[in-house]
Amino acid sequence: MQSRYFNTLEKKAFLGFLIVIGMVMVFDRIVMPFYISLGSTKIVPDVTGRRFEDASRELGQEGFNAVKSYNIKYLSGIDSTLVLSQSPAAGTEVKPGRNIYLVVNKREVPSFPMPDLLGKLEFDARNAITRLDMNVLSVESAPVSDPELDGKVLAQSIPADATVHTGDSVSITTGRYEVPVLAEQRISVPDVLGMSLYQAQQEITGAGLVSGKVTYEPSGMLVPNTVISQKPSAGTGMAYGQPVELTVAKP
Repeated sequence: MQSRYFNTLEKKAFLGFLIVIGMVMVFDRIVMPFYISLGSTKIVPDVTGRRFEDASRELGQEGFNAVKSYNIKYLSGIDSTLVLSQSPAAGTEVKPGRNIYLVVNKREVPSFPMPDLLGKLEFDARNAITRLDMNVLSVESAPVSDPELDGKVLAQSIPADATVHTGDSVSITTGRYEVPVLAEQRISVPDVLGMSLYQAQQEITGAGLVSGKVTYEPSGMLVPNTVISQKPSAGTGMAYGQPVELTVAKP
C-alpha cells in the first residue's frame, strides 16, 4: 500500500516537472517572440570595456536602463569602473526600456593575514606569496653560521598576521651559509635553481665542485628532475672539490 502511495507521488512530481519544462519552452519560443514582435525593438549595443558612466550614458540614449552588478571574484589589476560583461549580450534584439545589466570588478580588494614565511625555503616562500596574488618585491641574502638556515627565510618585510591585500608586495631575506675556508681557496657556488638535474651537475662540476646528495621531493608545478633547492646556496664560497647537495622534483 505504501509503495503504491510513493509511486503516485513520483508520477505527480514527474508530471509537474514536464509541465514546468513545457511552460518554459512555450514562453521562450512563443510568448517572448510574440511580445518582441509587438511594436518596435532595438539592438543592444556593445559597451564592454568602456567605463560604466559612459556605457550607462550610451545605453540611456538608446532607450535602455543600465544596472550595475559586480563580478563574483575580485580581479587583480582590473579597473573597477570598466564594464567586464553585459546581459543581454551585444546584438540582442529587445524591447526599448529593457534593463541591461553591466558587470564591473569589485571595488573592495580582498584582505587576509600575512603568512609566516620564516624558516621556509625560498622556493616555498615564493609559492606561498604567489598563491595569494601578492608580489615578491626583492630577495636579499644574509650570511649565517648554521648550515640548516642556508636558503631559508630569515626575515620578511611584512610581519606574519599583519593585514595584507591582493597585489601587495613583500620582500624577504634568506640565509647564506659560507663554509669557513681561506679566501684564495673559495669557489663561488653556481646558481642551479630551475635547471634540470643533469644541467645542474654539469654546472657544479664545471665550477670545480662536486655534485653531492640528491633528494627528491614531489612537486605539482615543476617538470620532474628540476632543481628546487641547493645547499649551499648560490654565491656561497666553498673549497675546491666540496659537494653541493640538490633537491629536485620527483619524477
